[in-house]
Amino acid sequence: PDAAGFLSRVTRARKASEGVLVFGDFDADGLTGLALLTLCLRRLGLDAAPYVPDRVGEGHGLSSEAVAAARAQGRSLIITVDTGTSSVAEVDEAGRAGIDVLITDHHHVPHVLPSAEALVNPHRADSRYPDDRLAGTGVAFKLAGLLLGDLAGAAEEALELADLAAIGTVADVAPIVGENRSICRLGLELLRKPTRPGLVALLAAARLDPARVDLETIAFQIAPRLNAGGRMGEATLAAALLLATDGASAATLAARLETANLARRELTTTALAEARVAAGADPEAPLIIVAGAWPIGIIGLVAGRLAEERGRPTVVLATGGSSWRASARAPAGSLDLAAAFAACTDLLVRHGGHPQAAGCELDPASLPAFKARLQELAAEAGTAAADHDARPELRLDLDVDATEVDYALLRDLESLLPTGPGNPAALVGIAGLRVVRARPANGGHTSLTLRKGREVLDAIAFDRPDLAPALRDGDGLDVVARLASRSFGGFESLQLELLDVAPAGHLASLRPMDRQLSAPPGAALVPAAAR
Repeated sequence: PDAAGFLSRVTRARKASEGVLVFGDFDADGLTGLALLTLCLRRLGLDAAPYVPDRVGEGHGLSSEAVAAARAQGRSLIITVDTGTSSVAEVDEAGRAGIDVLITDHHHVPHVLPSAEALVNPHRADSRYPDDRLAGTGVAFKLAGLLLGDLAGAAEEALELADLAAIGTVADVAPIVGENRSICRLGLELLRKPTRPGLVALLAAARLDPARVDLETIAFQIAPRLNAGGRMGEATLAAALLLATDGASAATLAARLETANLARRELTTTALAEARVAAGADPEAPLIIVAGAWPIGIIGLVAGRLAEERGRPTVVLATGGSSWRASARAPAGSLDLAAAFAACTDLLVRHGGHPQAAGCELDPASLPAFKARLQELAAEAGTAAADHDARPELRLDLDVDATEVDYALLRDLESLLPTGPGNPAALVGIAGLRVVRARPANGGHTSLTLRKGREVLDAIAFDRPDLAPALRDGDGLDVVARLASRSFGGFESLQLELLDVAPAGHLASLRPMDRQLSAPPGAALVPAAAR
């Protein structure tokens, strides 16, 4: 809803030559949406300035600092991207300063809405839009198409922004179905032949081959680098990179982001180790909640890893100061975090997010009550069963004999791309492999060479250092894997990305409708004979 009002207000701003402040959240979804909408508005001749809030000083949502910046710059219109639905007080503050606000967002919609000129959010109760799975940048992408089509007669130009929309969609872990899948297909075409200076420089700094970019590249290589600036206290870096107009400045910005990302990795590794110890203090709790003197910018990463490893909702707090920030993650089908935080409104300074990813701010004095209420909510959600196996099931899309694994099979599976959340890559059960060699790999992984008939296959088990000492040369294995192709030294070869292993013959023992194994990334799962 409110798309018509959004279009009308931007039209007025264009006619009156008003200055616009585009306010984007500091994560990759908000940053790409910010760049996308800023470029669109500039294409329409508007004076549009980007604004990225400081993660620590301003936090999520429209900030008073942004309102002050708009007023100081003489800008009479603020447009938010990927944020603002809960910013009631800040929108009122802008109104008192004579500044109109247009909100574009996709986050949880509270009962009380801000008095913005327009609030475009597909999750509004009165929304009739058929696809509410758009990420924040997806909402911005659709609005850019509306603006360019109505005001410039060039709706097709919005397609040139699909690279940014695809990055934001994948980074926000939006389901790759419906419009999101179409956005990603269009975006990948552009990313594989990049012309945007910032993205060209980012790919070069990360030593990534544009022709091989896929959704996994976005999720694990591109998005973390865009997020790194905000996590490490340099929120404007990524926005400046995405909006760069020349290669030289883009290369400088990309190098700075690369440095920030390396620092982020080191901090995350340390914080995660400390959080694991804290989480082990109460192993039977239905919800993990830990606190430490960790940088605010990395607690979401720590929460995500713990939730994945333990199979339980996880809240990680950054201590220090008069108020503490928390980031939470939850496995699908467990606790609805957005609803849980809403049920704790009386204990929180502010909160927001999605069912599986949310954040909040609270007074340290409220922590005991907050913990108790969250644990109660998690227990009610059914996550507290002592005998519950939290390991996710791996349901097979296909099971084949090892001799059938070849490039022809890989090409058939690639016809299903792009895949992602809600539309996962095919899981293949492969029977009849034999271990030639298993050895530790850098980063806590296990690298394997497996025999299929007279040929061998390379395999990698990410975050599974336990496999190397458990497997012996000559062991027969059945595995669950994703098929991939890797390039090394100018040669292409098949690679199996292992998600689970079992002794040979295990796949044949499963019923046709029950062909599944179970293995959480990082869990101590080894062949049954070695358990």
